[in-house]
Amino acid sequence: MNVLVSCHGRSLDLSCPRIMGILNSTPDSFSDGGRFFNPDDGLRQAEKMLAEGADIIDIGGESTRPGAQAVSLDEELARVIPLIERLRAETDTFISVDTSKSAVMREAVAAGADMINDVRALREQGALETAAALQTPVCLMHMQGEPRSMQHQPEYEDVVAEVKAFLEARISACEKAGILRTQLVIDPGFGFGKSLAHNLVLFRRIPDFQSFGLPILIGVSRKSMIGAVLDIPMQERMPASVALAGLAVWLGASIIRTHDVRETADAVKMCHAVANL
Repeated sequence: MNVLVSCHGRSLDLSCPRIMGILNSTPDSFSDGGRFFNPDDGLRQAEKMLAEGADIIDIGGESTRPGAQAVSLDEELARVIPLIERLRAETDTFISVDTSKSAVMREAVAAGADMINDVRALREQGALETAAALQTPVCLMHMQGEPRSMQHQPEYEDVVAEVKAFLEARISACEKAGILRTQLVIDPGFGFGKSLAHNLVLFRRIPDFQSFGLPILIGVSRKSMIGAVLDIPMQERMPASVALAGLAVWLGASIIRTHDVRETADAVKMCHAVANL
């Protein structure tokens, strides 16, 4: 049984798939930018997602959509810390902080966050050492390039092999730094420096990532790969997102990161029930 345990003593049982609700406290995220920028609005959205079946609330203060601009440390802290503090005061849910900055990791965990979700896989200055000191779960994601330029002609000779090699190297770095392997989650990074063809191949081969023996997080909710296949705008991508969530669970995912919690939770429960007869 896979169980993630935060430094606060809260645990997340991954013997069945879990839902991570996305809460962007940003003005420019691709799907919900600006909607939950105010802490009161963010708290209400978090409570709504929990009522709909979210097991984790993932709070981010810096957009990582293609072309996104960086934000200062002070701005990111101002966006996420008050929301984490309020959510922690009112609920006992598992809280994830979506950040690559070591200072944000430290302050977020002090405010009550249970998990670090890092699109840069602890490669920023001080991030690896900070995560090791905090001894709380970490999700390592693959990204080729940087958000501002990552979708400009991404290239791979073998996308699955290269993503796996990157994750293997980051897992090794974490273990050498003193992070327990039992506290790690991996994410292939759909849409982060990948073309449509790369994304589709990676998705089909999610089972390949089970060789690490670690929980797999999949985040494709409303992403451009859906728009590219179906030729539909972001606001019409929920049904396809839910379909991919169910398929991801069938292929071995442990955590599904989503904007549409109720619909995704229902799909994931049904797929898990059938897959585990």
